[in-house]
Amino acid sequence: MSLTALIDFFVVVMPLLYAVLVILYGVAFFGIFPQAERLKSLFLLGTVAAHLVYIALRTAAFEHPPITTVFEIMTMLAACISIAYTYIELRTRVSNTGFFILLLAFVFQTASSLFIKNLTEIAPLLRSRLLGFHVSTALLGYTAICLSAVFGFLYLMLYHEIKSSRFGVIYNRLPNLEMLETMNHKSELFGFVMLTVAISVGLVWLPRAFSSFTYWDPKLIGTIFIWCLYAAGIAAKRKLGWQGRKMMIISLVAFGFVFLSMTVINLYMSGFHTFH
Repeated sequence: MSLTALIDFFVVVMPLLYAVLVILYGVAFFGIFPQAERLKSLFLLGTVAAHLVYIALRTAAFEHPPITTVFEIMTMLAACISIAYTYIELRTRVSNTGFFILLLAFVFQTASSLFIKNLTEIAPLLRSRLLGFHVSTALLGYTAICLSAVFGFLYLMLYHEIKSSRFGVIYNRLPNLEMLETMNHKSELFGFVMLTVAISVGLVWLPRAFSSFTYWDPKLIGTIFIWCLYAAGIAAKRKLGWQGRKMMIISLVAFGFVFLSMTVINLYMSGFHTFH
């Protein structure tokens, strides 16, 4: 089997793997098939491994990291979601939230597989492995921040269930409030570390790679501001003892600001980041 044929095989298989993964986590969450509880985490590790192999194959075959088109970015996002979630699940030993999160990975990977193209003629700069590392760590950072918002939302949803004395499926299946807060915090920390790496690589390498580089680039300023925002939140939790519902609301407000600011920057402001 040729390398291109193997990649085409993964293009078809990856959405199927994520579909099975979502089904396993879904039936386990709703208690439909108890045996899925034992299978889902192992299948998650297998799916993440398969996705990393797929990304490596694309990089080797087309001589560039898969970051050059929207649909290449989508498969990277799916991988980042599953990697970040795997990290949280392994650190906390809690897997009851996987259905809500891995569903996003399935959507991104399905869209990618439907429309992705095999590009060989691209700008030389896009072949840089260091650029791929910079973009990958940035995506991991933003993905983890997104996951922290999901855990924050689940915390507030469960909090409302408890305050309303409604003890249904959500109450019975979700982790307790303390664990959801822990998962939110670990996601923020993971995202903060990845953004730190991405910013560090960018500040060192990008001035050498782009003659038009400027520290006043809107995306760079926005990313650094977001880094400062989450640094302040982490410091407030550790030094000032902020916790509970207040921190979850702050987490969601911060994520809303991140989403809006980065959307505005990407759509209406240009800079050297628009080289592609």
